[in-house]
Amino acid sequence: MQHLTGFAPLAERYQGFILDLWGVIHDGITPYPGAIDCLRRLKAAGKPTVLLSNAPRRAHVAQEAMRAMGIADDLYTGILTSGEATHRMLRDRPDSWFAALGARVFHLGPERDRNVMEALPLTRVETPAEASFVLNTGPDDTHSPTDIGAYEDILQACRGAGLPMVCANPDLEVIRGGTRVICAGALAQRYEAIGGTARWIGKPDPAIYTPVLAMLGVGKDQVLAVGDALRTDVAGATSVSIAACWVLGGIHAEELGADPARVEAAAAAAGLSPVAAVPAFVW
Repeated sequence: MQHLTGFAPLAERYQGFILDLWGVIHDGITPYPGAIDCLRRLKAAGKPTVLLSNAPRRAHVAQEAMRAMGIADDLYTGILTSGEATHRMLRDRPDSWFAALGARVFHLGPERDRNVMEALPLTRVETPAEASFVLNTGPDDTHSPTDIGAYEDILQACRGAGLPMVCANPDLEVIRGGTRVICAGALAQRYEAIGGTARWIGKPDPAIYTPVLAMLGVGKDQVLAVGDALRTDVAGATSVSIAACWVLGGIHAEELGADPARVEAAAAAAGLSPVAAVPAFVW
């Protein structure tokens, strides 16, 4: 693993880039210093970039939020969110598991993520007992965003009703404006621990990379995936034989800092070999 201070050497080496959003481009509230400059430089160099996010909302909603942060649409080639992929799977029902879900959905998550269900033939119900499945987009509007125990009663009710869970964000946690908050993946993990069944949509599932590579239009051996999370970004890229760059200033910043020895040890413990590590997505 190379330990670099900036992204420029990697920009020269690869022809297309899969970029994580949260932890690389922004922190959920504001862009990271240097991130917009990096996007501009990649665009100027003619290098296509696709933003691949585990955000549990439609791609157009994620774009609206980025515009509000000053991240213009023309700075990147394409975007795919796990919420968009979830929407498509609930629409198309691509396999027997999805086909069997039914149409009555209990939504575990905030109101701002209900766009995942927009324009779909679903009926949203208020209790797990009325539902045929649960759509999990993360902590809701009424419970703590940092305490998974606050959701135990809801998860137990879903389990008691025998509901299959669709998890629209495999992340366990993110840093939002400096605060560590739990994500849908943490709720799905707990649901499986109490005997529930769940399908996780997004990184590190290899299936999420197929449409992204189509958007990039670059041979896989010329693509670099860039992300801050070993478990999702680096592991997902590795699962489809795409080189990965690990951005250290996101979810692992508090744990590892910028200590190369600790960074190397963490990657080795996870059985992963990113080609490079950078402190942030800066040129």
